[in-house]
Order: sequence, then C-alpha cells, then structure tokens
Amino acid sequence: MDSTSSSLLLCSPPFHTNDETGAFVFDSSFLQKEASLPTAFIWPNGDLVRNQDELKEPLIDLEGFLKGDEVATAQAAELVRTACLNHGFFQVTNHGVDISLIHAAHEGIDKIFKLPLDKKLSVLRKPGDVSGYSGAHAHRYSSKLPWKETFSFGYHGDDDSEPLVVDYFKSVVGEDFQQTGWVYQRYCEAMKKVSLLIFELLAISLGVDRLHYRKFFEDGSSIMRCNYYPPCNNSTLTLGTGPHCDPTSLTILHQDQVGGLEVFANNKWQTIQPRPEALVVNIGDTFMALSNGRYKSCLHRAVVNRHRERRSLVFFVSPKEEKVVRPPQDLVCREGPRKYPDFTWSDLLEFTQKHYRADVATLHSFIQWLLSSKPSTF
Repeated sequence: MDSTSSSLLLCSPPFHTNDETGAFVFDSSFLQKEASLPTAFIWPNGDLVRNQDELKEPLIDLEGFLKGDEVATAQAAELVRTACLNHGFFQVTNHGVDISLIHAAHEGIDKIFKLPLDKKLSVLRKPGDVSGYSGAHAHRYSSKLPWKETFSFGYHGDDDSEPLVVDYFKSVVGEDFQQTGWVYQRYCEAMKKVSLLIFELLAISLGVDRLHYRKFFEDGSSIMRCNYYPPCNNSTLTLGTGPHCDPTSLTILHQDQVGGLEVFANNKWQTIQPRPEALVVNIGDTFMALSNGRYKSCLHRAVVNRHRERRSLVFFVSPKEEKVVRPPQDLVCREGPRKYPDFTWSDLLEFTQKHYRADVATLHSFIQWLLSSKPSTF
C-alpha cells in the first residue's frame, strides 16, 4: 500500500479494508450517510466541468439493413461514417434484441449488487484479471476513485456449445444465480450478433470488403460489465466513471432512463440521451488502429446522480487475444501511411490492466510502451 492509501485510511473513517488485499472497501450504503465525501473520491475540477448540451449523435434504424435493403444499408453506413469521423458515438434501433431480454439483464444488476458486501468481496476482481466484482476500482487505485460498483465477466463467442457465462455465475456466486447466468448468456449472444452487424456497417462505411471486420471478430473475446452507480450526496465532486477512451474495439451499451453518459465533442461535454429501446455504440482504441486512425475513439465519462441510482449494461468487443491488429491493406493503400505498428489485443489488455489507467492518451501511451519493450514493424 502506498503512502497516499495509508493517509486516506487515517483520515477517512468510512473506509475499511479488505483483509486479503488491503484495498479500500466501497460500502455505498455507509458512505451515503456521511456529510462529506472521502478525499479518494474527489476528482480534479478540470474533470468535473459540466455542460447541459445534448450530443446530436445519429440514431440509426437497422431494420432495412437487416432485411437486405441496399438503399437503407447505404444510408445507415453513411450515418456510421459521419459519427465515427466526428466522435465515434451513435445509437441503433430495431437491432433485433428482444426488449424483454434487456429488461431482464437490468433486473440482474439489482440482484448482483444487492448481495451482502462480504459476498461481493468474495468474488473481488484479482489484479490483471477482467472478471469479478469491483467497488470503486479500489483494488487498483487510491485516488480519483469512481463512485460505482461493477461486475464483469468474459464471453467467447467461438464456442456456443458451452454456456460459459452460466458456468461462471454458478461457480462464483452460487447455484441461486444460474437463472441470472442464463439471462447474461443470452444477452451476450445477442450483443455478439449486433456487434457483427455493426462491423459490417463499419466496413461498408470505410470502403473495404464488407465482411473484413466481421470475419476478424467472429472468434473474438468480449467483456460484459454490469455497472451500478449509487446516489451520491456530493455528486458535483465526483464521477461515476472518469474521462477515458475505451481501449477495446467496440462498445455496446444500454443505459437506464436516469442518464449520465457524456461525450467530449466540440471541446465540451455533451450528454447522450437515454432511449429505452436503443443501444449506444462507440468505437474504441483497437478499432481506431484497425481503421488506420481514420475513425477516432472519443473521450467519455459517466456522472452520478444526487438522488437516483443508475444502471448500465456494457458489452466490450475485442478480437481474439493473439490476433494481430492491423488495418486492411486496401485501406492503407488508399489512406496510408500506417499510423500504428502491429500489436495484439492481449498486449493492449495487459497494458491497461497492469501498467496504465485508461484515459484520452491510452493508445498513444501503449504504442510508446510497445515500441520500447518489443520489436515491432509497420
């Protein structure tokens, strides 16, 4: 434990520590009763600047695309292109995911985070791992802690014969969660299908082989994350998720109606309006490399609410760990030169889990680290 952690333990009684890790334990029910916010949760003023403007991201109807309508497909691809050249965020409707499944997945969030604190801590995320429970990411950081709890698990879509998500839930939280595991198994399967459709539209929008990215990601790895943001009496001093760009390739999110997702575009923070039947999609750093920097991943954050709890479902899509990330050759020939060296998703994942806290400069910092630690060629 560093000196910052030690001093915070002395000056912030609401914290107690995990016996095994020594990390802070985020007990929101206790903290909500406190008049002041523990120092570890207070973010710099520059990160807390608020703006009430709404982002005018495209709302893309996928119905025509799913039916094979060429005109509708071209229109959808153009909207994707416009969004990704500007900020990388858009919403999709008529995506084929049953709304009742989305509701069931949100209900699962409550079931997970209403567990007793000691039960949640028994499935704490281990250093370098992506699966398990996290309270304010306190197992990794001692300052600028996010006011949230998360529960994450992996999904590998190349083997549909094994219900890996169900097995994970049963093994870590118990047999009582088998049905919840099935909900998230089906949810991940549905998100995988949506992601492959989006990759087709991304390819069309970039003018490369329509199936190029779809094939690249068909055997990919994904991370599913349930987010729970408790109310916070001092919501203007903290954040639910700090400003960052996703290091993954594609993010598909469904947020409840409380709202709180914000994107930094045109030099100001702008809100993403919650839409009950829409999915929010944004590209991440890995796809920025796969597009040779043509499409940009964008800084975003989540604010917390003083009076209401907020929930969101996030599906992070990435290629298989050892696949080499490089843009299509015809895109490089047309757009050239290469912006980034070859790398694997496992390298970038290791960097973000063990060496670097994701922010606006993640990909740039990763490339510098990669070039200094491993031989690489363009």
